[in-house]
Amino acid sequence: MADADANWEIGRAPDGLPVVRYVRGEREGRPWADLLEVLVPEGPTADAAGAGGVDRGGSTADPVGFVLSELSGWVVSGPVEFGGRLLHRGARTLRHGHTMYRDLAGDPPAAGWAAWAGTPLRNGLRAVPCDRPADDLLASCRAAYAPGHPDHRPGREDEAHERLHLLLTGQLPVGPVLPSSALAVDGDDRVVAGAVLTDYDGTPWLSDVFRHPDLGYPGLGRDLLRRALADTAATGAARVGLAVTEGNPARRLYEDLGFQVTRSSLTVVVP
Repeated sequence: MADADANWEIGRAPDGLPVVRYVRGEREGRPWADLLEVLVPEGPTADAAGAGGVDRGGSTADPVGFVLSELSGWVVSGPVEFGGRLLHRGARTLRHGHTMYRDLAGDPPAAGWAAWAGTPLRNGLRAVPCDRPADDLLASCRAAYAPGHPDHRPGREDEAHERLHLLLTGQLPVGPVLPSSALAVDGDDRVVAGAVLTDYDGTPWLSDVFRHPDLGYPGLGRDLLRRALADTAATGAARVGLAVTEGNPARRLYEDLGFQVTRSSLTVVVP
């Protein structure tokens, strides 16, 4: 069973002792235990459970068993090591990701934010506000996350359109789109790339960065990000956050621009 403690829910063993805590939400149409933390010391019993020695018992010494028993069918996000133990017991990987932050207030670029704000876009492209409908962004977004990309989501075009529409209209948990967001358009006013920042519980959040790979313009994502970060810093924001999937080559770009990993997690579907 679980009980609420502020924004946390506490999962308790039959004897009442707390085993895990998490923030409850919804993901992939399932209940979601996000930011899961283990609250009990893990000793020999937990090790035996990982080897199959203890069935789904919910023992205070077996948080893996508790999750398998009490959160069956849920999506669970937590430490990579703990997620790996759930995978060993039959869970399915949904995402291995990293949370990164860029310090805006205490670590400006050597040339100052003004230099980044003036970053020109190449090849005659123009930067415009991110105030266009999902129809205008869909082709470039889908191409950026084509099969083989770690963030590729197989599905129908209408599903991808709906997710993009919800992002652009502020209906996702990451919050409304911020004015620091920008789109890059070509001479035909076609959107070829974008950097979408949102207000995620008071923190600017880089919710999406994309570039249509078939249209060229390598380095365009870096240009847009430099401009967006400078615009965000000018608002007085202390930092910018993002989440990146393990294996996404964009992580190298984020690190080059000063983002640092603060947390890694493994998200799984519990059998």
